[in-house]
Amino acid sequence: MSAHEFDLKPVPIVARRASIAMVMLMLGLTFFSASMWTGGKLGVGLSQTDFITAVVAGNLILAIYTAFLAYIGAKTGLSTHLLARFSFGLKGSWLPSALLAGTQVGWFGVGVAMFALPVSKITGFDIGWLILIAGVLMTTTAYIGISALMVLSMIAVPAIALLGGFSVWLAIDGAGGLSGLAAQPITSPLSQTQAITLVVGSFISAGTLTADFMRFGKNAKKAVLITVIAFLIGNSLMFVFGGAGAAATGKSDISEVLMLQGLLLPAVIVLGLNIWTTNDNALYASGLGFANITGLSSKYLSVINGIIGTLCALWLYNHFVSWLTFLSAAIPPIGGVLITHYLIHKTHYQNMQNAQCQTVNWTAIISVFIGVSAGHWLPGITPVNAVIASAISFFLLSKTAFGRIQRPQ
Repeated sequence: MSAHEFDLKPVPIVARRASIAMVMLMLGLTFFSASMWTGGKLGVGLSQTDFITAVVAGNLILAIYTAFLAYIGAKTGLSTHLLARFSFGLKGSWLPSALLAGTQVGWFGVGVAMFALPVSKITGFDIGWLILIAGVLMTTTAYIGISALMVLSMIAVPAIALLGGFSVWLAIDGAGGLSGLAAQPITSPLSQTQAITLVVGSFISAGTLTADFMRFGKNAKKAVLITVIAFLIGNSLMFVFGGAGAAATGKSDISEVLMLQGLLLPAVIVLGLNIWTTNDNALYASGLGFANITGLSSKYLSVINGIIGTLCALWLYNHFVSWLTFLSAAIPPIGGVLITHYLIHKTHYQNMQNAQCQTVNWTAIISVFIGVSAGHWLPGITPVNAVIASAISFFLLSKTAFGRIQRPQ
C-alpha cells in the first residue's frame, strides 16, 4: 500500500482523485473537535459580534494561506516535504519535516484524549484503556492510507454537520432565541487579537500540510476552491458549533456542552468519527514527514507515530492552549518560505527526477527563524506576522549575494 502513497515522488495524473472525494477529505480534515473546543473558548470570551468577526477573519486568513499551498500541491503533485526539498535543500528539508510531522503527532494525541475523556465520564471505563483502544483503532486506518481517509470522511462529515447543527439549535432554543444567546454573560474575556490568533493557531499546523492531501487533486484551480470551502466554511462551522453551546451553557469544553444538552450517545459516536478522520490525516501527514527524513515507508512510520501520540495523549490535552501558542509562531514561517520559493522558481518544480537541489539552503532556514521571531515579538496576530516576515525575508535574502550562493548551479 505504501507504494500508492507516493512518499518520495509526485502523484501521477492517473492516481489523482475526483473533486467530490477531495471535498470530503478536506472537510474531514477541518471538521475537528479541537476547533469546536477552541470555539467554546471564544463563545465564553467574546460578544456575539466579536465572535463572528474573529471566526470569519481567522478562517479567511487560513483559507488564503492554505489556498496557495493547495494550488502548489495540485500543480506539482508533491507533498509538503518534497516541496521543502526545493526551498530548504535535501537535508535542510529535514527541519520543516521534523517540526511539521512532530506537531501532527501532537495533534493526534490531543484528539485521542478528546475522545477518551468524555467517554470515560459517561461510562466509567478506565481512561487509560480507552486511550489505548482509540489510539490503536485510529492508527490502524492511518496505516491503510489515503483511501481509508476518504471513506472515513464520507461517513463523518455529514454526521458531525447534523449533530453540530442540532446542538446549535438546542443552544438557541434554550437561550430564548438569538437575542437571548447574545445576552449571555462573558465569563472568560478575550481580546480580538487573542481570539483571531487562537482561530488561526488551531489549524495552522494542519493547514501548512495542505499539499500532502491536495496533491491528489486533478485540477489546481479546483484544489484552491475546495480548500477555501473547507477552511472558510467547514472550519468556521466547527467554531460556531462549539461557540453557541458554550455561550448557552457557560462551558467551553464541547464534550461537557453536549452532555448538558442530553446528546450523550450521538456525541460519543459522532465526535469519535470526527476525531478519527482528523487524527488519521495527522498520522498520515506525520508519516510523510518522517519518510522524507529517513527514507522509510510512511505507513510504518505512521504506526510508530500513533504509538507515541497515544502514550502522550493526556499530557498534550492538558497543555492544549500553550500548544496552540507554540504552533502559532513556529509553523507559519515554513509555509511562507514554501510559497515564496515556488512563486520565484516555478520552473524548478517541473521535473522532480532531474531537479537540482542543494544540500541545505540556509536562506530558507534563516527566514524561518526570522518569521518565528517576528511572530513572537511583533504586536498583532502572531501567525500572520510570522508567515509574512518569513516570506519577505526569504525573498529579500534570495536577492542578495548570500542568497545567490545558496541556489543550485
